Amino acid sequence: MRRRRRSCRATASTSTSDLGTAALTTEGDVLWRTTLTYSPEYGNGGSPLLYHDLLIANCDGGDQAYVVALDTKTGAVRWKTPRRASGSAYTTPLLVRVGSRDQVVSVGANSAAAYDPTSGTELWHVNHYGSSTVPSPAFGHGYVYLASGFLTVTLLAVRADGEGDVTRTHVAWSMGRSAPLTPSPLLVGDEVYIVTDGGIATCLDALTGRRHWQERLTGTYSASPVYADGRIYFVNEDGVTTVVAPGTEFRSLAINTLQGTTLASPAVAEGSIFIRTASTLYRIATIR
Repeated sequence: MRRRRRSCRATASTSTSDLGTAALTTEGDVLWRTTLTYSPEYGNGGSPLLYHDLLIANCDGGDQAYVVALDTKTGAVRWKTPRRASGSAYTTPLLVRVGSRDQVVSVGANSAAAYDPTSGTELWHVNHYGSSTVPSPAFGHGYVYLASGFLTVTLLAVRADGEGDVTRTHVAWSMGRSAPLTPSPLLVGDEVYIVTDGGIATCLDALTGRRHWQERLTGTYSASPVYADGRIYFVNEDGVTTVVAPGTEFRSLAINTLQGTTLASPAVAEGSIFIRTASTLYRIATIR
């Protein structure tokens, strides 16, 4: 079984590792450091989440697992909520708005949970029975779309308006075959797009889970698909990008190649796509 941690993405002013977190100025001066004690098997693979004056991070190790919120000015722990079970995971928390309430959805090993971002109180949880979980969740139509990771490979669509254990009550649909181990799901309009580590891309109806199309792409995948300017980009580990039109019928628009191994997901900002290979950071944009 192939296990790879997702490449870490950092915000402009913070960085996270399994040994802790530091806040830096844009000039590189260290403002504070905070140690976060836990032991993930492959180091940290997720990014922190900024929520007002809180920096929220997943800390999932085999010895202990928790979600923590740090004060962005001092690095002090404002709240720390243990997971229901320990186990390594490498996901990034996601802020969602359900009704009048903000939630932080966080996927760990064996289960995923939503927390009150101001207090860390668990709002609901769903069991998924996966481990070494890498994909981060997506949200839309009132559903959280999450992948379980290794062992029990499942993609779940969970209604986010529940309370307590929602495993039997709020899972709208699920799929096992062709669910991703490493790349995160992508929601565009009424469709969910996924790609397996082995390169099987699938488009699903976001509300029902019905499959619209499934195609084999070239290569193997660690990076998550991204959507920008009306196109979906699938970047494989060899630096080959397959550009696909969103929609219920598969339509390949282009195939582009960069030099170098590519594990990190592309970033999109201000009309540019940023792709990091093992040796080079590329910025791709229209020259006007």
